[in-house]
Amino acid sequence: MKDSDALPAVLRLLTRREHSEAEIADRLRKKGFAEPSVEAALKRCRELGYVDDARFALERARSLMRNGRAVGRRILADLRARGVHEAVALTAVREAEREYGEEELLADLRRLRFPDFSYVSADDRQRRRVVHYFLRRGFSLSLVLSFLKEER
Repeated sequence: MKDSDALPAVLRLLTRREHSEAEIADRLRKKGFAEPSVEAALKRCRELGYVDDARFALERARSLMRNGRAVGRRILADLRARGVHEAVALTAVREAEREYGEEELLADLRRLRFPDFSYVSADDRQRRRVVHYFLRRGFSLSLVLSFLKEER
């Protein structure tokens, strides 16, 4: 491929959603672009403000929390998998956690996913299923158990 094709390829990629720099670089390499072309396209996108890992990480963290798909360590793992630097990812998670409280998210998810669940009257199998649902999303065991046992 021509080196000049890398920037338009990045712009087409960014029309759908934001991506981290690492995701974009991987996609361009898979399409056959040479490393200097990849770096030049990323540099130009950074200059124009089209690519910003800090912005991407914060929006991704907010989205995962808002939709109840992940919190805390689960978001960190997601951002790491997308090539976001550790310090940037930690900052994004902290900021998102200030905006969305874990207890509020836990209450909303419980109301939506398990409206009739009662920890006191549930058998062990039901309890494990509900607790593991929340653990897979990154909530801590102590928070989940204290929340469910309070019967809000």
